[in-house]
Amino acid sequence: MSVQEKIRMLPHKPGVYLFKDKLNRIIYVGKAVDLHKRVSQYFHPSKKFSGDRKLKALVEAVADLEFYCVHSEAEAVLLEGRLIKEFRPRYNISFRDDKRFLLVKVDLNTPFPRFQITRLKKQDNARYFGPFASAGALRTTLNLMKKNFGLRSCSAVIPTEKDYKHCLDHIIKNCSAPCIGKVSQAEYYQRVQKACEFLEGRSKEMIQEIRQKMEEAARAQEFEKAAELRDLLEALEQTTKPTRRFAKQLPKALSPLEDLEELKTVLSLPKLPVIIECFDISNISSLHKVASMVLFREGKADRSSYRRYRIKTVVGQDDFACMEEVIRRRYKRILEEGGKLADLIIVDGGKGQLSSALKALHSLGLSNLSLIGLAKENEEIYRVGCSEPLILDKSSGALRLLQRIRDEAHRVANAYHQLLLKKRMKESILDECPGVSENRKKLLIQSFGSVDRLRKATIEEIAAVKGIGKKLAEKIFSFLASRN
Repeated sequence: MSVQEKIRMLPHKPGVYLFKDKLNRIIYVGKAVDLHKRVSQYFHPSKKFSGDRKLKALVEAVADLEFYCVHSEAEAVLLEGRLIKEFRPRYNISFRDDKRFLLVKVDLNTPFPRFQITRLKKQDNARYFGPFASAGALRTTLNLMKKNFGLRSCSAVIPTEKDYKHCLDHIIKNCSAPCIGKVSQAEYYQRVQKACEFLEGRSKEMIQEIRQKMEEAARAQEFEKAAELRDLLEALEQTTKPTRRFAKQLPKALSPLEDLEELKTVLSLPKLPVIIECFDISNISSLHKVASMVLFREGKADRSSYRRYRIKTVVGQDDFACMEEVIRRRYKRILEEGGKLADLIIVDGGKGQLSSALKALHSLGLSNLSLIGLAKENEEIYRVGCSEPLILDKSSGALRLLQRIRDEAHRVANAYHQLLLKKRMKESILDECPGVSENRKKLLIQSFGSVDRLRKATIEEIAAVKGIGKKLAEKIFSFLASRN
């Protein structure tokens, strides 16, 4: 079934949608109040003329989609956040840090329990409620709950008369003041239990009371008061509405250790590849030739161990020679410093890159290290001593792990190349030349390699660069001549 056919079948319900690329990798996770309307918007003809390059790239990469219906927008927010944290899709920005949803904590083992907002659930025998999607609604609910049940908000483990002297909550009737014996410990505990039932959604008295007051205010034409009560009611209902668990129907989350076990099996490795290093070359032009090395430890990125290289010995564009140089440099240094060697080495490319890497390892006496090449086009895995590539199922955890590592190496290499190019462009005298935009400057630098070489070029040679006409070439020629 095509993507367009699946879109037409989407229900008009709240939920979460997952976009996948041709390799069945999740590249974007989104939420929607109306799945059909939201997903359809991505593929509307008008989006082709949108100026958002990221959105265009996303839509062009979509080869398949999945969706999961939920009961409310709050559930959609929670499920979206969970999936983004687990799959880390390349087109998602929100939720990619370690920030967690809000929880409410109450330790019923203390003499006078208090309700607190937290983001981390600990194994401390306390009781936790949540997670809650809306921080504003949660804080509004807690404030009203404390006032209604007379719960304390002071931070002391056991409040005393000293705390009472510095507190106004009892005076404004926001607290039952257990610190000075206004209520007994047993009575206060009953209040806490009722508050717990309310947070669980089992007690509806407060909600019914507020709804009744809202209706009375509306009948009395006290519309501002009615609006405030309406907003309060929405916050309460949003917070106390129970959310479902999604464990059974969700796609399989990332499991690095399981993927490593599978990778060991399919590649017939002598041991579990705890340390994996992957190399990629960014050789877009002869101007800057760079390489990246990313290290994954136990299936997870170890960014502090990443390395970036500027190719020193290779003339012209030669990916094979670049790969040989960077492999030799990397492992020669490890041998000199007595560092730990990788359990598996991955090179981005096919037979040519694999042979170049193997040649470098042979020269260092490291031919016994496990080495593979991963070719992008069909995700073919090339192995030393095997003439035919290994092709894994697209849903294979081992392949997904290799793809994550390779894509990270590619990202780091390209980012380094762009950084060097931007630095060189910023230093260019062409910044002051009329009619030369950032894009044209980039094309000129890529074509000639440096401003000095550009100075020696003829008007015809400058005009031959894409995007540079004869008129502009004459201006550039005259400008550089005047700056000699």
